[in-house]
Amino acid sequence: MTKKKGVLDLIAENRFIHILLSILLGFLVGAIFLMVMGLSVGAAYGRLFSSLTSLKGFSYVVVYAIPYIVVGLSVAFSFKTGVFNIGAEGQYVVGSMAACCVSILAGSLPKPLLIPLCFLAAMAAGALWGVIVGFLKTKWGINEVLSMIMFNWIAFYLSNFIAGLPAIKSDGTAEATKNISANASTLLSKDFINSMGLAPTANWGILVAIAMTVLVWFIIEKTTLGYELKAVGFNRHAAEYGGIGVNRSILTALAISGALAGLGGALQLMGMGGRISIFSSQEGFGFAGIVVALIGCSNPYGVLVAGLFYGALMYGGSKLNLEGVPTQLINVIVGTVVFFIAISVIFENIKRIKLPAMGRREAAKQKAAEKEETK
Repeated sequence: MTKKKGVLDLIAENRFIHILLSILLGFLVGAIFLMVMGLSVGAAYGRLFSSLTSLKGFSYVVVYAIPYIVVGLSVAFSFKTGVFNIGAEGQYVVGSMAACCVSILAGSLPKPLLIPLCFLAAMAAGALWGVIVGFLKTKWGINEVLSMIMFNWIAFYLSNFIAGLPAIKSDGTAEATKNISANASTLLSKDFINSMGLAPTANWGILVAIAMTVLVWFIIEKTTLGYELKAVGFNRHAAEYGGIGVNRSILTALAISGALAGLGGALQLMGMGGRISIFSSQEGFGFAGIVVALIGCSNPYGVLVAGLFYGALMYGGSKLNLEGVPTQLINVIVGTVVFFIAISVIFENIKRIKLPAMGRREAAKQKAAEKEETK
């Protein structure tokens, strides 16, 4: 007779329930903060969700979500292959700057040629940024987390330096680069945007994000390369014993992960930013990608949904000040969600402890029953 599963069993077995509970708890903690501040929970959350229901609001969500999806795929891909890519922020920055430079210096090229060239430049820059860290790890055993944090800051200051070069810097007083060429823009036509009532920055970058989602899923699940990378992620020593080149796999994983993060920077620049300002602080897209990857369980299709969810929070959160609510509430919700996702492993550990104990009790009962029968 099969024993009926308890709540802890269901939670421990189903990752989706972990995520759903974490999201609900995030909004619950946000509601508690609102009540402590003496603000209306209904008005705040009503404003948050009502801003997403119109076609224009949803188009804003999609625009906000595009870079989060692609950078989230970058982090998720590295997670799947056993590498923690905390350097997606730097890869995003060098990718966006590479696309910006190409669009400015080669702005006279026709649109069908310039846009792919910008994408390729961004992916190459991001991949290079990842491979350098991978080389330091595989060649000299330098910890990749420390290297990536350092390279995030190198990318930050390198971007500011390039943005100040005479050929790249804005001709006006703005502390930013020149605007990208119109031929490098992924914006939809103004007539189409106006006729459909979409956000002014609506662009077709979401199609690239969806294509990358399918491609990453295909690589991980349907190719020999994906099998090798996952094998290294599961157990490097076993993979090496099986004849898989571990160092080569690490470099490949970081190159692909970096290319995706760089592409995310290009999509943000060419679809929404239009130019790159001289940074006063890191933009945070790379770190947001870690959140999206966690919420999406490092599954490419989960990351797509998680990116849209994160984009909805970012756009809806920008409207909270209309109700007198600090926009930082969204950071509280997101931080709480990530916290509960991170500690969800507790439920799995409870199950691991619980099941052996239950097994021992059942075995003891069975032995006692057998003794009674023999008497």
